[in-house]
Amino acid sequence: MTAAEPLRIDARGLLCPQPVLLLARAAATHPGRQIEVLADDPAAATDIPAWCEMRQAHLVSVTPVAV
Repeated sequence: MTAAEPLRIDARGLLCPQPVLLLARAAATHPGRQIEVLADDPAAATDIPAWCEMRQAHLVSVTPVAV
């Protein structure tokens, strides 16, 4: 993995607050790194953007995927 590639967190199957906690841990251990979170908990669609806003982190995009 190169530094230009985002760090990927697979939080599928995990419920709130786990996806945000994994994101927070990754952000603390990899400051400045782009992080991609895969999550299927409906709460993650609002929790992750809210976490980014609280931490003044730049949210690149949210992409819902139909299953």
